[in-house]
Amino acid sequence: MDDVRATSAWVASHSSHVLVDSAGIEKVVDGIASIPKVEWDFEGIHYFDNGPLTVQYLFVLDALNFCFWPDKELSYDHLASGLKSALENDKSAFDADRLQKYSGPQLRQLLRWPRPLPLEDERVRLLHEVGLELERSFEGKASNVVEACGKSAVNLVALVTRHFPGFRDHSVYKGRQVFLYKRAQIFAADLWGAFQGKGYGEFKDIGSITIMADYIVPAVLRQLGVLKYSPKLASTIESSGEINPGTEEEVELRACSVHAVEKMRELISVKSGRQASASWAVIFPCI
Repeated sequence: MDDVRATSAWVASHSSHVLVDSAGIEKVVDGIASIPKVEWDFEGIHYFDNGPLTVQYLFVLDALNFCFWPDKELSYDHLASGLKSALENDKSAFDADRLQKYSGPQLRQLLRWPRPLPLEDERVRLLHEVGLELERSFEGKASNVVEACGKSAVNLVALVTRHFPGFRDHSVYKGRQVFLYKRAQIFAADLWGAFQGKGYGEFKDIGSITIMADYIVPAVLRQLGVLKYSPKLASTIESSGEINPGTEEEVELRACSVHAVEKMRELISVKSGRQASASWAVIFPCI
């Protein structure tokens, strides 16, 4: 994902609120004894049947995988396990024609969630968008999207962002377009993890994807001393203030996280002589 790396590096070099600390990167990398293998959760919160229905499940899951705040009781686990249960109860729950018809209350019912979801209307809109485009261009099947990418994660991200506007995660920052593509890259990573690099998860260039530009990652990197915040941004975060999408602060938090993990990955490769994947495994064992 050259565009993601290049534009994230540009943001890091022009950032007003977030600093990527080279000394912090060095300290964290020196403290990593080994890079653990990331294992997919086969029997827990995710649906998996080793076939096209798993691909459909993951595409719907990743279309909805955003913004669990400010509902402190809602998490990714609720989303993943709720969708899994819905599919186990009704194998046609994610058929393209049905995705186009869900309402907010029906989505809540699918997830067994008792109250309105954060950004519920946007989640419903994305379900409709996914269902419509799958039906229009891919015979209703997310597996056909994957088969069209030629076993390339880069091609898959490009295909998904071209056909599904809700996955086009980019912003304009100080007059320059910045590409992040969080959920499109997560889809490729989820496929690779679920199918263990085979079948629908076989990608010859899986190492090309970056860390996912998520709101949890900068918090972890700050705790590790890799990111430093301006006093104003630190105050906003520590008081649980809202940072709106597309603002300088939001773009810097996400892009600087990507750039920091890329620098960590480069340093790990230099020190170990082995290629390191920009996965969660690079960060969370260090906490």
